[in-house]
Amino acid sequence: MARTIGVVGTGVIGAGWVVRVLARGYDVVAWDPADGAEQRLREAVERAWPSATRLGLFPGADPARLRWTDSPEELAAGSDFIQESAPEREELKQELLARLDASAAPEVVIASSSSGLLPTRLQEPMTHPERFVIGHPFNPVYLLPLVEIVAGEATSSDTVETARTHYDDLVMYPLVVRREIEGYLSDRLQEALWREVLHLVNDGVATTAELDDSIIYGPGLRWAGMGTNLTFHLAGGAGGMRHMLGQFGPALKLPWTKLEAPELTDELIEAMADGCEAQSGERSTAELEQLRDDYLLAVMRALRACGVGAGNLIAEREDRILISGLGVDPWHPDGPEPAAPLALYTAAVEPDWVDYNGHMAEWAYLTAFGWASDRLFRYIGIDDDYRANGHSYFTAETHINYLKEVSLGDQLNVTTQILGADSKRLHIYHEMYVNDDLVATTEQMLLHVDTNAGKTTELLPAPATAVTAIATAHAHLPLPKNAGRQMSIPNR
Repeated sequence: MARTIGVVGTGVIGAGWVVRVLARGYDVVAWDPADGAEQRLREAVERAWPSATRLGLFPGADPARLRWTDSPEELAAGSDFIQESAPEREELKQELLARLDASAAPEVVIASSSSGLLPTRLQEPMTHPERFVIGHPFNPVYLLPLVEIVAGEATSSDTVETARTHYDDLVMYPLVVRREIEGYLSDRLQEALWREVLHLVNDGVATTAELDDSIIYGPGLRWAGMGTNLTFHLAGGAGGMRHMLGQFGPALKLPWTKLEAPELTDELIEAMADGCEAQSGERSTAELEQLRDDYLLAVMRALRACGVGAGNLIAEREDRILISGLGVDPWHPDGPEPAAPLALYTAAVEPDWVDYNGHMAEWAYLTAFGWASDRLFRYIGIDDDYRANGHSYFTAETHINYLKEVSLGDQLNVTTQILGADSKRLHIYHEMYVNDDLVATTEQMLLHVDTNAGKTTELLPAPATAVTAIATAHAHLPLPKNAGRQMSIPNR
């Protein structure tokens, strides 16, 4: 379903929202009163787009779907959901929210990216305060999935649910805060750590680099998949958190930490700034941002294989992209005749897919063709539920022909032809194109298996009927010249 999301305020957070929404395949209308804001936003989108691409783009994702508007009123009138990301000043936000409220359709939810202000205060000047909610994200918004949802006293339960559904649709992790509180949840935890950092630097105990290392090489790695509580629960051994608190609880009375922040003297500010500048070295802000994006993607993708934390959302994102990327409804007996050949998969060449020569690596062709096969499976009805019930296709043999070089950013379009099928086997052929140029082909023999029994078995009736219909529609197509091709060195 086509949607238009309004983003008000296009600094670091607002720009992050723009990229996240564009990557979802929606339209964005943006506004910011600052001089040069539109140009800075478009440059920010361009910088972040490679990282968004690596995370995974939904069909229709395109930076060209960003439109600039001249006023918050015009933005509000044309938006299905509004995300306000203005500077963290209560009076400024109140004035802006009132203007948005006056121009948006009654059903449109208005969310604020505030990182700590009370929603009850922010919604006071609004005529329809029930439609307002906090939607607090984390930088970079286009990668990090957490968004805290905080309702004010006048916020309706429908608004909270609409916001939760909206952020879930963006493949984020919407965490509904049970009770309104300054700073919400995550920032309060970060603030406690931050205050202790300031004390340790102020007291000359450690440098900024040493303190960052104490997190990078230890608890930070644990926090990526488990939070503080589950980590400490494991520290208690078989007795869990109860044993941990019994053993280490008395230490909480020791003066290990200083929760009150020290006075921000000029000396402390300089010590903090000098330390961080030394850590940055000669690297620019843009270089550090790219490094951050690279390691966040690496950590989240590593967690995907373990099925924990943000890794689950990476898997869910891939799954949703596959579903929404079919471009056509799954085959149905009463639907249109299957296309000959099928065109179910398209993707841009990701930065991860290219080698040191700047060309798409061999393994990446197999990855792309694998996604094309998965699209075919979903088209015939082999989806998550089908696999969960113990049935799937396994690849028995694959032949790939590399015909032309493919480079970073090239748009791949893959067509699929069924060459043959029976109750247990599926013989398919993919052709990969960049524009009208054929760049690679692959031929695959797939076996239908009972994953619980660990053996081949007959395809279930629904997908079997779909395969038969597609094979019939493809029967008139000529046999591709690379089909059945074998590698050999001719005898001289």
